[in-house]
Amino acid sequence: MAVTSPISWQSQIGKQRDWVWRGWQIRYTYQHAPLSENQPPFLLVHGFGASIGHWRNNVPTLTQHRSIYALDLLGFGASEKVSAPYEVGFWAEQLYDFWRTFIGQPVVLVGNSIGSLVCLAAATRYPEMVQSLVMLNLPDPSVLEYPQWLTAALTPIQRLTAPLQRGVFAIAQCIFLSPLVFNPFFRLIRRPRFIRFWAGQAYTTSTALTEELLDIFSRPAFDRGAAAALRAMVGRRPSSAADYRVKTVLPHLTIPMLLIWGKQDRMVPPKLGPLIAKLNPRLTLAEIEQAGHCPHDECPEVVNRLILEWLASQGQAEKMAESLKEGHEN
Repeated sequence: MAVTSPISWQSQIGKQRDWVWRGWQIRYTYQHAPLSENQPPFLLVHGFGASIGHWRNNVPTLTQHRSIYALDLLGFGASEKVSAPYEVGFWAEQLYDFWRTFIGQPVVLVGNSIGSLVCLAAATRYPEMVQSLVMLNLPDPSVLEYPQWLTAALTPIQRLTAPLQRGVFAIAQCIFLSPLVFNPFFRLIRRPRFIRFWAGQAYTTSTALTEELLDIFSRPAFDRGAAAALRAMVGRRPSSAADYRVKTVLPHLTIPMLLIWGKQDRMVPPKLGPLIAKLNPRLTLAEIEQAGHCPHDECPEVVNRLILEWLASQGQAEKMAESLKEGHEN
């Protein structure tokens, strides 16, 4: 079912449609590129609090080269807001089922923020669906974890008080997640000034905080079930988190990967980029000046060019490898 809206950004991302996944309504969009029949399509995955609208400055350019799919993860955008077992692995399952239903051929996965983690998990768990991977920052601090020898060096008092600290945190979390406390808090943080403040942390300049952008961020917060969905996300203790940590999975991937990072990212430290790049020789790191947590939206021309040039270089490398292989066989 096609969905229309008067909001201008919606005309830039193609016709939106609804898909039912496990009984839940999911919003997605598709743009066909007629001249790219043999090219793996893009599959775009937004970050926390965002939606397919966050790709409005990328779809028109990228779709000139390849077909594009984008979807709202459950609990975000125009997808249904429910209490569900939200975690990276859960959203990776949604991504895979979407791919299996609508695409069925290897794709170029592109993710931003938590969307990058979801894409990384999908590439790890379902390698048949991924031709290459583009990540716009990667919010996983596991690369900064203390080595085991340092953890073992904790004093006896520190080891004794650690369980107490965890207990205090658990009690505080239970109080905060009580509907009597959480729901008024949610109504407060969805107000325009709080949305603007939160968005301001993700961008380097205030001029990027347009009414259109604020509409993309704020509209889903007024959907039915939005508070319950956020409570489920905040209160969830991910059972599969360790399975998809960057340090755990990235070294084993053999697909081409591009990691793009805004050097003024205030949400996830840019210093993680070079550390992550060391984990796999197939990963290319591109750092962008004057860009924050959402470089694809803040510097779309730069990001679009980086992605397309990188994909072109990968294609040339593959052709060269095939040529060398044929020459060796002859």
